[in-house]
Amino acid sequence: MVERLIARAGEPSRVEDWRREAFRAIAPGAQHLPSVAAAIGHALGPDPAAWACLATPVQLIAGMRSVTLAADGILSLAQGEAAALSEDFNRVFGGAGVRLSAGRGALLSCLFEDRIDAITRDPEEAAGNDVFDFQPTGPDGARLRRLMSEMEMWLFDHPVNRARSSQERRPVTGLWLWGGGSTGEALPPVRGWCAGQDPFFAAFGNEHEYPRVADSGVVVCAEQPGSDEWLALERRWLVPAVAELRSGRLQRLELSAADRRFSVGRGPNLRFWRRPRPWWESYGME
Repeated sequence: MVERLIARAGEPSRVEDWRREAFRAIAPGAQHLPSVAAAIGHALGPDPAAWACLATPVQLIAGMRSVTLAADGILSLAQGEAAALSEDFNRVFGGAGVRLSAGRGALLSCLFEDRIDAITRDPEEAAGNDVFDFQPTGPDGARLRRLMSEMEMWLFDHPVNRARSSQERRPVTGLWLWGGGSTGEALPPVRGWCAGQDPFFAAFGNEHEYPRVADSGVVVCAEQPGSDEWLALERRWLVPAVAELRSGRLQRLELSAADRRFSVGRGPNLRFWRRPRPWWESYGME
């Protein structure tokens, strides 16, 4: 379905930050994109921490001259694993001014007692690459990089990883710190709905079925088209969205991946003469 929709779309637009672009759909009056950590903090409630960031479990591969984040190296945790890691981290690193918190959906966050001035990168950007150019930078970047290195040593032969190995699951070799921001940051009002697998948008709502409302919406899927998860997403979200598009209740459907966004509208935007091609070619992927 997504390949047929792309074939009927106009030329793609370049997107530097897909979250920023998607957020405009549900918060058109927002002047800036709040940090991922701020959004999550508001969803979870008040906390005495001054600064927070996500701590995403990853698989890092050490080579002779580089350390690479595996292309499929962004890992998921069971809720019990997240709880065990946060409890042990806080025991080992207690007194260092930082703690690890396990939230809903086994989401791990790093909470700092003082404010951090650093620029962090989404692990999706680093996947499949040498991590050197994607690590935290800025005045406090070295502090976060040092903490990430200490986490790698702490995770080596950790009981959680021994249990994962016994279940033939990949070990968590690092926690990727990103999406940081002040915990007191105000969030702009939104006028839309959200669904899917992104921690930022999940903080603004998590629909389970296509809502029959006139507001805009954002659905995030981390799986590739063609997978079982993607086919379920097509049935639940794309099929009703296309029906809404054809009926005129929906004005536009945008399909964003990598650095490209395709926009599908009604009438002259639908190029019925184009033949669909593999979705990864349309997005410039190999």
